Amino acid sequence: MKKSLLILLVLLLFLTFVTGCGNKEQEKGELNLYTWDGMFPPEILEGFEKETGYKINFSHFDYDEDMLAKLEETEGGDYDLVIADDYIIEVVIAEGLSQKLDTSKLKNYEQYNPVFMSQFYDPKNEYTVPYAAGIPLIVYNPAATDVEIKGYEDLWNPGLEDNVALIANYRVINGITLKTLGESFNTENLDTIKKAGEKLLQLAPNVRVINDSNTQDFILSGEVAAGFFYSSQVVAAKMANADLKIVYPEEGLGFGIMASFIPSKAPNAEAAYAFLDYINKPENAAKCYEYVGYYCANKGAEDLISAEMKDFLVLPADAAAGEIIQNVSAEAEQLHSEVWSQFRNACE
Repeated sequence: MKKSLLILLVLLLFLTFVTGCGNKEQEKGELNLYTWDGMFPPEILEGFEKETGYKINFSHFDYDEDMLAKLEETEGGDYDLVIADDYIIEVVIAEGLSQKLDTSKLKNYEQYNPVFMSQFYDPKNEYTVPYAAGIPLIVYNPAATDVEIKGYEDLWNPGLEDNVALIANYRVINGITLKTLGESFNTENLDTIKKAGEKLLQLAPNVRVINDSNTQDFILSGEVAAGFFYSSQVVAAKMANADLKIVYPEEGLGFGIMASFIPSKAPNAEAAYAFLDYINKPENAAKCYEYVGYYCANKGAEDLISAEMKDFLVLPADAAAGEIIQNVSAEAEQLHSEVWSQFRNACE
């Protein structure tokens, strides 16, 4: 009897050991992903976990500056992969908070569209790979206004009084005002920025709402006739109402890139490489772009995007010539902030 119990105990211990080893093989660890909310369709996240055995811990931020502060606090630790905007990544790299990539670990590396690479924040493509790109555009409802809009300047038209919705990115809104003056988004000339600030105040009577999230809802509900939206919001608006008009402003386009990087002390960099390669498979990339509504940075995915969305998600030939907003001097940045505060107050 004792011998039988001993044999049973040994068998149980053996099975426990084997089962434990099997679980360790299936569960490779965790991927700590840090970006904005709503950046990936659930099926992509679930598919990655199922295919690779990594479990995703998803954290999100609302503003790039919040991400930077968190990364500074953890000294490049806590997160395995971060997706953020171009200008803030320049700061991340300068502060040593991002590690150089080993592109040999990215089997689908050749799928990245070079149009979105070798940018000011990472000219040698040492630290980042592009995820998506955006061009904020004007959208208006011709049934709700007699004003024909061709550029930024038309937003100042008195016929649009209390009838415009704007996103809440101050460098972008200050920037389009600079564009109406024939100036660069990134001018360092303080007098020029002040002049743009004075003109921006003149836009206040036309502004009904300033909102960064789902701004397209205001034109879809009929609350405003025109708006200046992020790319994803432009897509959402046009898909919901085909009669809306999209305007590529004649004064010139703004252009921004969201890119991925691995923090300098990432707990599980291998998980980050696995995720980057997974989302950069053309069939997976196409699903991501259709979901997030930004321009496709994957060459192979362009042919897989549905016909109804292709015009929204494949970059127009001349759009890459748009100007990217970059970091400016502390004095210029402070002035931009002051200009924005005055404008917001005038809109209340």
